Amino acid sequence: MTKRPRMLLIEDEEPIRVGLTDLFVFHGFEVQGAADGPTGLKLALSGTFDIILLDVMLPGLNGFTICDRVRAVDRTQPIILLTARGADEDIIHGLKLGADDYVAKPFSVTELVLRVQAVLRRSQGATVETETLQLGDLTLDAANLVGRRGTHEVPFTRREVEILKYLAANPGRAVPRDELLTRVWGYSRGCGIETRTVDIHIAKLRRKIEPDPALPRVLVTVRGVGYRLLVGAAAVLG
Repeated sequence: MTKRPRMLLIEDEEPIRVGLTDLFVFHGFEVQGAADGPTGLKLALSGTFDIILLDVMLPGLNGFTICDRVRAVDRTQPIILLTARGADEDIIHGLKLGADDYVAKPFSVTELVLRVQAVLRRSQGATVETETLQLGDLTLDAANLVGRRGTHEVPFTRREVEILKYLAANPGRAVPRDELLTRVWGYSRGCGIETRTVDIHIAKLRRKIEPDPALPRVLVTVRGVGYRLLVGAAAVLG
């Protein structure tokens, strides 16, 4: 018998929480709900959930704080934020804190289910490999999700490492955003989902691996096409 994926749903609005619980139970999930930030954080830190669906605006403790606290102890836990539509600052801030993706309210339940299934599918299919990447003056230990620049350590999330590894596996080629959404996030090709997740993750990665994020030499943009990663000597020489 296939194990049902466990979801933690942290949402203070009861009609939404009940509706989403019914929706995901119908789609084969086991769902546990929390109606406030402190309760949600306690459950989130238990490490017993396959995915966390997290509202930003919560009583007692907001979703950003919960995401940040979870990421401090677990850089692999899949997290999707529920944000207000048009709240660009919330989206950017949440993804910077390490959320895997976001869905803006009011949302299409079909799109929400697709995003949850994609993030969950990708996280369950991820494998741990003993591999290092040389990114300019930073050495990335992919298995342990940490980069080293001299004696300084830089933490990475699993999603960030997956992006870098996919780009590194395609040397000399600009990888389009849609391809990253398909191969790294697990979305179906041509599903039509609009998301700024890729661009925000790329910006966050540049702050970690580039000496000057405003003038990238390692993770470069090919205008109108996508992103290219320069590794090893190419990254050092620019």
